[in-house]
Amino acid sequence: MTGHRDIVIAGGGMVGISLALQLDSLLPSDISILLVEGVPLPTAGDSQAYHPSFDSRSTALSYSSRLLYEQMGVWSTLQDWLCPIKRIHVSTRGRFGSALLDAADHGWPALGYVAENAWLGQALAEALSCRPRVELRSPARVVAVRKQDRGVHLRIAGDDECELDAALLLVADGANSTLCRLLGVDLVEKPYGQCAVVANVASAQAHGGCAFERFSDDGPLALLPLPAATGGEHRSAVVWTLPPERAAEMVECAAPEFLARLQRAFGYRLGRLQRVGARQSYPLALTLAGEQVREGIVVMGNAAHTLHPVAGQGYNLALRDIAELATVLASAVEQGRTLGDLRTLVRYQRRQGADQARTIGFSDHIPALFMHNDPLLGMGRDIALAGLDILPALKREFVRHAAGVAALGQQRHG
Repeated sequence: MTGHRDIVIAGGGMVGISLALQLDSLLPSDISILLVEGVPLPTAGDSQAYHPSFDSRSTALSYSSRLLYEQMGVWSTLQDWLCPIKRIHVSTRGRFGSALLDAADHGWPALGYVAENAWLGQALAEALSCRPRVELRSPARVVAVRKQDRGVHLRIAGDDECELDAALLLVADGANSTLCRLLGVDLVEKPYGQCAVVANVASAQAHGGCAFERFSDDGPLALLPLPAATGGEHRSAVVWTLPPERAAEMVECAAPEFLARLQRAFGYRLGRLQRVGARQSYPLALTLAGEQVREGIVVMGNAAHTLHPVAGQGYNLALRDIAELATVLASAVEQGRTLGDLRTLVRYQRRQGADQARTIGFSDHIPALFMHNDPLLGMGRDIALAGLDILPALKREFVRHAAGVAALGQQRHG
């Protein structure tokens, strides 16, 4: 493979494939798109044989993400194994403040959706296989990048090493991006001194589409609704933020001990917790790319910003970034500009900057706010949570921002 491609996407995870799908949907058919991914993608037909796994990790999709996947034409497939979040119950352990957010109050079918990553990846890969314009090279990696007068020159390693020119390189190879290091893009990291323990649990009572966000002195604990397992078990995905030592204990202890400790922290809103699947733990940090755009290059997804999982906003922000970038690039093509033109890419960053700053700031500050032991601050938190139930207008605006709908509306009218 030699020659020229208009756009090369480095990284074929969920963000990279979503990028390819959105660009394919919005850009003229003569724009060539190449997706390069280091791991073989699922083949067509795999999604038809999918069965929910008790051990699969999950992603929360906001209502705005549903709207974007509808635009890409893939939502009808994705929804086969999604669980809608009809309500969100927010509370603080040992305090009176709580709030209940309900999709019905906003006329929406759901506030968001929970997807197992295995299913999301399979469904997106199958949708990609139906887009012949998107060229896939997998397994392969971009291993060298050289700036040129009009775009970049790339070396791609795989079964057959090759070199080619591209007008625009989109870096979407995930957190701790190898390509960012190769390009000399500085990463600003703020460690939280915490770890997230993730697992799936079965409960005696059905969740009824309710997600729970519970704050404690150790950190936030979320239980997200999942589709029933093959055996009919009521499943929820757990994201439990803990100090590193406690997180290690929760991963290594016996299953009955884990369930007992989780039960004490969460309570009996879902009855007795009966089973836990495989447990994993990973350290938490806010990581930001020092620069997201250069002439001919854009950094996307976790390579651009990795967020605290407390509000489940990282992937949803990445999808809104994708939507804005595709819109700006489509406009540039109409105006006869090159895809990698720095003015075009700076325009994308400027238009999406407010959404990024707001979402990153919210995800960064909320954990610290709820973990602070100051009694006056605690009283203020309780009043604020209670106020969401008392003041409908305030609750509506809060939900619009949490669901990403407000930011999506600003994109469309920006």
